[in-house]
Amino acid sequence: MSADSPSPVERFETSLDALEVSVTRVEPRTFDEALRDVVLDPETVVGTPLPFDSVSLPDWVDDEPTPATLEAATTGVTAASLGVADYGSVVLPGTPDGSEPVSLFQDLHVAVLRRSDLVGDMRTAIERLGPQLREGHSAIVATGPSATADMGALVKGAHGPKDVHVLLLEDGGAADE
Repeated sequence: MSADSPSPVERFETSLDALEVSVTRVEPRTFDEALRDVVLDPETVVGTPLPFDSVSLPDWVDDEPTPATLEAATTGVTAASLGVADYGSVVLPGTPDGSEPVSLFQDLHVAVLRRSDLVGDMRTAIERLGPQLREGHSAIVATGPSATADMGALVKGAHGPKDVHVLLLEDGGAADE
């Protein structure tokens, strides 16, 4: 990569901007505050436990949602296992406890992605995901908010969240290199 080429982080942010997805770079020590700043209503947030050593969900996030709390929630918070810079995509791993409803049913999905899990292109993402998928695991590659124009005008939120926000967790990763 030349010195003038945008870094993967810069390409990721540009791709997200084109999708009208906000991104916030966040240090682990300010994660709770950054999350509170982006959720729609702190009283109605559901999430799945984050598999990162440096941060976890704050106590005000319901990480054991029932069908009723899922239905009432306005924001869902999940970890992303990968980000793809060229497309602004996040990869949401399927989990035994069912992270998919938390990322799909609320108006706002907040994806938490470690900077070190950001890759440049889809080929690299597939190479990294391949072994897990061949073992029978599943994942969703999500690119922006849910949208459809099947019935004419573009409608956001038809099959998933209307809005997406990525919290890019600074973890000293090599995505800028």
